[in-house]
Amino acid sequence: MDATPSALNKVKEFYFKRKRLPTYREMQKLFGFASTNAVAYAVYKWIKEGIFKMDENKLVPSSQFFGLPLLGSIKAGFPTSDDQYASETVSLDEYLVGNPGFAYLLRVSGDSMIGEGIRTDDLVVLDKRREPKNGDIVAAYIDNEWTLKYFKKADGKIVLEAANPKYKPLMPKESLTLGGVVVSVIRKYY
Repeated sequence: MDATPSALNKVKEFYFKRKRLPTYREMQKLFGFASTNAVAYAVYKWIKEGIFKMDENKLVPSSQFFGLPLLGSIKAGFPTSDDQYASETVSLDEYLVGNPGFAYLLRVSGDSMIGEGIRTDDLVVLDKRREPKNGDIVAAYIDNEWTLKYFKKADGKIVLEAANPKYKPLMPKESLTLGGVVVSVIRKYY
């Protein structure tokens, strides 16, 4: 018995439909195996590969389980004939978040950051622990309102700037609290 990618794909499909891993008996049926020993062997191989791990005698998916294959890179300019791809996987959680204990999502509304490519309904991932630097995009609570803007600090003064020329820079009149630095932007097309 080989712990084939097609068997793993069946486990992933089961997981995403039912929000749990299949039992060994359910895997036996999914894979068409004669016994659960064959399932145990496949699971053992997946644990060795880092796809699953044991947590208090319970099988749980690792971040690699959720990883997507990274097949290489693609030019956004002229087409290329290079068709060699790497066999690497990337977990979107790890790639987009980076610091999960201090990260959260916000849904964007408005067009003040359109010049940065951030549109209404995009999700931004923020790290509330990261110290902002000039040019970072931040969520800021300025004078009792939240906004998403570029962070600029000069001569001890903080200015929040839009990525759209129709919006003027903002300087706090009463108060300013930073809610985090944008580390990723997520856009869904379909």
